[in-house]
Amino acid sequence: MVVSQAQSSEALSPEHQRLAEADQGQKPWRAWGPYLSERQWGTVREDDSPDGDAWESFSHDQARSRAYQWGEDGLAGISDDHQLLCFALALWNGKDPIIKERLFGLTNSEGNHGEDVKEYYYYLDSTPTHSYMRYLYKYPLNAFPYEDLVAVNKARSRHESEYELIDTGIFDKNEYCDIEVEYAKADPEDLLIQITVHNRSDQAASLAVLPTLWFRNTWDQGSGLKPLIKAQPGESGAASLHASHPNLGDFVLHCQDADELVFTENETNTEIIYDKPNQSPYTKCGINRYIVHGEIAAVNPSQRGTKASAVHNLSIGAHASSTIQLRLAKSTPESNNDSAYHDSAFHDFDQILDRRKQDCDDYYARVMPAGLSTEQKLVFRQAVAGMLWSKQFYNYDIAPWLQQRGIDPMGAVNGQGFRNQQWHHMNNCDVISMPDKWEYPWYAAWDLAFHSMAFSLVDPSFAKQQLSLMLSSEYLHPNGQIPAYEWNFGDVNPPVHAWATYLVYLTDASLHGQADHQWLKQSFHKLLINFTWWVNRKDAEGNSVFQGGFLGLDNIGIFDRTESPEMGGRLEQADGTAWMAFYAQTMVNIAVELARSDETYREYIAKFIKHYLRIAHAMVNRNASESMWDEEEGFFYDVLRKSDGSSTRLKVRSMVGLIPLCAVHVFEQDVVEQFPEIGDYLQHMRDKYPGLHSSFHDIRLKGYANRQMMSALDETNLRRVLKIMLDPDEFLSDHGIRSISKRHERAPYRFVHNQQEYVVQYLPAESDSGLFGGNSNWRGPIWMPVNFAIIRSLSVYYTYYGNDFKVEFPTGSGQMANLYEVAENLSHRLVSIFTRNAEGFRPVFGSQRTFQSDPNWKDHLLFYEYFHGDNGAGIGASHQTGWSGLVVNLIHYFAANTQESRLASGGNTGPLPAERYGGD
Repeated sequence: MVVSQAQSSEALSPEHQRLAEADQGQKPWRAWGPYLSERQWGTVREDDSPDGDAWESFSHDQARSRAYQWGEDGLAGISDDHQLLCFALALWNGKDPIIKERLFGLTNSEGNHGEDVKEYYYYLDSTPTHSYMRYLYKYPLNAFPYEDLVAVNKARSRHESEYELIDTGIFDKNEYCDIEVEYAKADPEDLLIQITVHNRSDQAASLAVLPTLWFRNTWDQGSGLKPLIKAQPGESGAASLHASHPNLGDFVLHCQDADELVFTENETNTEIIYDKPNQSPYTKCGINRYIVHGEIAAVNPSQRGTKASAVHNLSIGAHASSTIQLRLAKSTPESNNDSAYHDSAFHDFDQILDRRKQDCDDYYARVMPAGLSTEQKLVFRQAVAGMLWSKQFYNYDIAPWLQQRGIDPMGAVNGQGFRNQQWHHMNNCDVISMPDKWEYPWYAAWDLAFHSMAFSLVDPSFAKQQLSLMLSSEYLHPNGQIPAYEWNFGDVNPPVHAWATYLVYLTDASLHGQADHQWLKQSFHKLLINFTWWVNRKDAEGNSVFQGGFLGLDNIGIFDRTESPEMGGRLEQADGTAWMAFYAQTMVNIAVELARSDETYREYIAKFIKHYLRIAHAMVNRNASESMWDEEEGFFYDVLRKSDGSSTRLKVRSMVGLIPLCAVHVFEQDVVEQFPEIGDYLQHMRDKYPGLHSSFHDIRLKGYANRQMMSALDETNLRRVLKIMLDPDEFLSDHGIRSISKRHERAPYRFVHNQQEYVVQYLPAESDSGLFGGNSNWRGPIWMPVNFAIIRSLSVYYTYYGNDFKVEFPTGSGQMANLYEVAENLSHRLVSIFTRNAEGFRPVFGSQRTFQSDPNWKDHLLFYEYFHGDNGAGIGASHQTGWSGLVVNLIHYFAANTQESRLASGGNTGPLPAERYGGD
């Protein structure tokens, strides 16, 4: 059971107590955390090119010598929540041409499947307040194969697999070190840092470890006085780095047993980058030049600067370990002059670290439901850790960013305009959950909605804050659009924000014992604006059929769905329309929830019931020419409406046609009795339009426990869609629901326009298309978030239809199952991606034997962007723990519920993982 934070403080675990103190404003436990990016180079924010090619504008090679403007990156790093002061590791094995300060990966043009990080690192543990964190990085002892990785990947075609770091053979003889980094907070601004280097090789290893402290460069843009880091010697060689910032205050990094302290400036080496003389000999790359090339003049002999490292030259025996301890703490004038204070910084270090480890164990023991297996506990804990580590300070003020590029933020927009020109109101300066801090070190709206659902289990206050950010005046466009992502804030993501808001509201209420009506009200009013934007901007004909473009599904269509006008018409999207039906349903539920205690919201129930019924009718109207519902095949397809009045169904069997399953909500009997308008309006429509015939579910029909249901599918059509979805020769994989039917492996879909043929074929792994950079694939693999949405919908249908409604599962097997059993089985398939199978292998690792069998690798999990449609192997961004972290919700829900409890507790919207607070 999750501990209710409404209980007395004596009943709370230490970590729950810290969360309560942070939420109540008593102690800023979240002020420091893993908020450092893992890639700032190659981002839109740092791009100053005329053509908008961010990857080429600011390269990995330049990052060593060129100061960033909008953020910082580092290895296993932390920072304050405004990223003014940063701490991270640098490493040098004596053979690399550069010190390892940041993760290396391929740019979009270098990778045969798009951008891709080429390192191995793992987020092993974290508490929500980051009072304890653990990270692992695998550092080769031989020269890192930078050039080999680029050359081989660039030479490979899109039909070949990616060439990974382990494929180079650099780990074959275990000639590497495991760099384990642990953080523990004694207080909100007192952080203990332990770095343990494990030599995994049969030979002694020499390694330079450089814990590095630096300030983000704000002074070059005139943002206040320049900060300073200087040496502060103590007794017995316990030297320290004293960091003073005009806004942040003073901090001291106590460095135990460092061989030396070296200093430089976090400023651009203009001689290297721009072929212009440097104003100072001390630049961002100064420590690298000193360590690798022995350039003594590259570091400041006066031991002052804005970037400094404590150098530890380690010699570690074969299979031995070496440990470094540091302590970063807020300083005061008294402590600055007290040498005993510096020398005693480590006297209680081990005790505090051990205590925080125990606090972390206690926290997860309470958060995880009872009865989980050892494997499920491992997956749960590392998935949560990955999400917590993927928080990042995100800084992007678009008006001055545009001005720096010669664009008037308030000027006329010609055509598409300059990138993000229409978003000049935005000023983002917050800690935000990232999809992946290397591959996607910028937020994406629908990713973030799914992140919040997982965060709600462990830190509902943070989940609510994240959702509120996207609806705040510094994010939400004045016209009501939620920003998509920094490459183009004006793109359109699936409208799942309302669903996430309601689910987080319910989970938060369950954990705290009371509902946050005020937050729900505030969110609802902003969602009203966003819903109106969708209706006004994405319903071209005003007939409740929606167009959204790619809608987050990248290359799932036969062409880029944002460019349907180039096909000679407009694209009516089955998924976009279904998402809007679901949006309307969710707004009905939020209005019902608020109207229980405030009659003001009652009128919105009828408003959104009307919206839902119009959209549902448009989706399945049998009288429409070429409607999205194909009566013959029993499936939904996009429809291309051409300018000459003709239309064509694009018969790709894809996730697009399964999203309508998700447009379902269930009401308890007492809700319908209190708000009879939920069912009355359908009768009103049929009385007014007696010729109306549609195949969506009749809200007035009562199901199990007199529940009533809004669904875009009646029982007949539901069965038809499920028969296709649950067919192993179509969508059903051993590890979840594929994004495109396997039938397209033997029968690709072909479409001809202007004598050009477009083809969609089932591709279970990497994409062979360059659409959207080619770095993701919706043409066959398994994607966790849409699987999560489908499982949630099956759970909701079950509360309405009960145990008597059964389908053949899998299709063709002759075995029957109710919808709860189907949902539970699909959940187990998804969780099984990460757990050991009968052969002792984890499907996520594919055929890579080292990952599967080596004791130093096999239990360190990666939560990939998506998964192989046939064998479950991880593909795409390797640390996209944001939405693959939804595995946490699946583990929790089916461990904490049974068929009987689910059926008895009701549908009310059937969220995962929480029921409606207070029960029935």
